[in-house]
Amino acid sequence: MAAERKSVAAALRDTPTPGQSRYGWLAGALRARILQGEWVPGEAIPPEAVLARSYGVALGTIRQALALLVADGLLERRHGKGTFVKAGLGGASMLRFFRFRQSGELQAAPHSRILSRKRRLADLDEADALGLPAGASVLVLERLRSIGAQPCLLETLVLPLPLFDALAESDTTAWDDLLYPMYQRVCGVVIHHAADHLSFGQFTGQQARRLDLEKGHPCVRVQRRAFDLADRCVELRSTLGDAFAFEYTAQVR
Repeated sequence: MAAERKSVAAALRDTPTPGQSRYGWLAGALRARILQGEWVPGEAIPPEAVLARSYGVALGTIRQALALLVADGLLERRHGKGTFVKAGLGGASMLRFFRFRQSGELQAAPHSRILSRKRRLADLDEADALGLPAGASVLVLERLRSIGAQPCLLETLVLPLPLFDALAESDTTAWDDLLYPMYQRVCGVVIHHAADHLSFGQFTGQQARRLDLEKGHPCVRVQRRAFDLADRCVELRSTLGDAFAFEYTAQVR
């Protein structure tokens, strides 16, 4: 956190550092204002002309700075409306990897139930992935996702503390089915992007029982790292689903 404050302070310097372009410095200054919460995800930033006047630069310079932030995925342009801070991921549903049916119809809105919640020390791999010091604590959740009465996905989530302290004591029965919007509302954490890695394996006995399957049944494992606006990894997630329900389509151009 100290390093983050230092980088934000550096971005707010009045003038570029030697060798730094004017638009590059402006992009850093605007990024810092977004990370400090001056403009929240989904909100429009001031018009280009207003920003240019406030920084005392040409319109073309501010446009170059904004183009850098658009390319980085922090801002998005909406034709005829302006430039907006890019909204965080909504559900980023794991169901895009699977096809489950209820009464013959495909469903895409699973319900969630927290099976367990505990605090513990992060292991070395978790601490490294989350950028935590040795001995740091994490919140570990086990979550079952179901469509109707059919359990379909079993998830384990590892969240850094104290960033997610607000979830450590709250009533899990009142939690949303989608966690990312809840992270933003309750903890002020915006999930900006995520990286998923897929592999195949077999369910253990306990995992299989959670999903009404047999021990050793083939499974798909989706391992996710989710990142906030500052590009910090703030969630580790492992999702297990029935390999026979796996279906993934990609377009190659």
